[in-house]
Amino acid sequence: MVELNNSSLEYDFCGLIMEDNSDQKMVEVNKSLPCKRSRREKNPAKALALTSTDFMDQQIWKDFPEDLFEAVIARLPIDSFFRFRTVCRKWNSLLTSHSFSQHFAEVPRSHPWFYTVTPENISSAAMYDPSSRKWHHFSIPFLPAKTIILPVASAGGLICFLDLGHKNFYVCNPLTNSFKELPPRSFRVWSRVAVGMILNGTTANNGYKIVWLGCNGDHEIYDSLQNRWTRDGAFPSSIKLPLSLNFRSQTVSIGNSLYFMHAEPDGILSYDVANGAWKQFIIPSPSHLTDYTLAEYGGQVMLVGLVTKNAVTCVYIWELQKMTFLWKEVDRMPNIWCLELYGKHVRMTCLGNRGLLMLSLRSRRMNRLVTYNMSNKEWQRVPECLLPHGRKRQSIACGTAFDPCPTAFA
Repeated sequence: MVELNNSSLEYDFCGLIMEDNSDQKMVEVNKSLPCKRSRREKNPAKALALTSTDFMDQQIWKDFPEDLFEAVIARLPIDSFFRFRTVCRKWNSLLTSHSFSQHFAEVPRSHPWFYTVTPENISSAAMYDPSSRKWHHFSIPFLPAKTIILPVASAGGLICFLDLGHKNFYVCNPLTNSFKELPPRSFRVWSRVAVGMILNGTTANNGYKIVWLGCNGDHEIYDSLQNRWTRDGAFPSSIKLPLSLNFRSQTVSIGNSLYFMHAEPDGILSYDVANGAWKQFIIPSPSHLTDYTLAEYGGQVMLVGLVTKNAVTCVYIWELQKMTFLWKEVDRMPNIWCLELYGKHVRMTCLGNRGLLMLSLRSRRMNRLVTYNMSNKEWQRVPECLLPHGRKRQSIACGTAFDPCPTAFA
């Protein structure tokens, strides 16, 4: 359950935007802007007079059209839904109605949230809302006791988890605690797997599929509507096994296809969930890459990579060219930030969805959390996340980006 009583985690930042010749935008955290006094604060006597007439007749609220009420509620900020649910049972049940789900689906959402797990304590997690620049701590009460599960994929407001033994899958909406343990897989080999998740339609309520893939080509597809795992044929003979899967790279979905990254040879493996077809694309990786992962923006496959050469380290963004199947550089981290990485042995963890990335850059004496918006090429520092007991939390062991949706059910 999300804990919203975290006033110590609220941030009010002014952004200082700096531009260079490559049209990059870099936002630095600066001091807060002074708060403007309200009219009532300036004139207490007038405010006292207003309080006696500001209350609306209860009969007006009683006759307020419910469909219009749902349309207004659907446009509230995501974190306000939790305060809304605590008002009364009727308001709480309103969020689970079919009509409200339709209203909520019609409202465009600007940014995904990030579900993150800290390396110091992988049993704890926090969610970051980039719109409000706030962290939210929460717990999922239905998770099995003494079992460590990690987020491996997401779609439609739902997050797919896998336990450390790679045996059991779980699906949960962290905003509502809607939770389900998936049926056991038919395979008894619990090796490491790459996992992708995709919706059947526009929302999770139309159903979803989860695909896991092993290095030996073993794979299965879970269909939420049938609540079972199946296997759709074997790999084409042109795909050489075993696969050298890049488990540090997230799996991305575009249309009906999931994309997995592999090495030796460098390239991408795609799976079309509509027809069960596998395809392989051999794509040489850029030089001097250390940590890298796939991303998606506007229906295009993107690559985010950490490049280190002659003690100089920088984050680059590439776009896959559809005609040549080569990576084309489209942006890189501002030079002033790259100087902070000079001479350091840096590791990178990248989470991303719908053109917004969160990057964890860490070395022995440094931890940096930044976001990158592909639409406006804006780099922005992330406020420090404080655990409930006051310890600073700046690095990310793993995580996933997801679209927060209070109407999605596992």
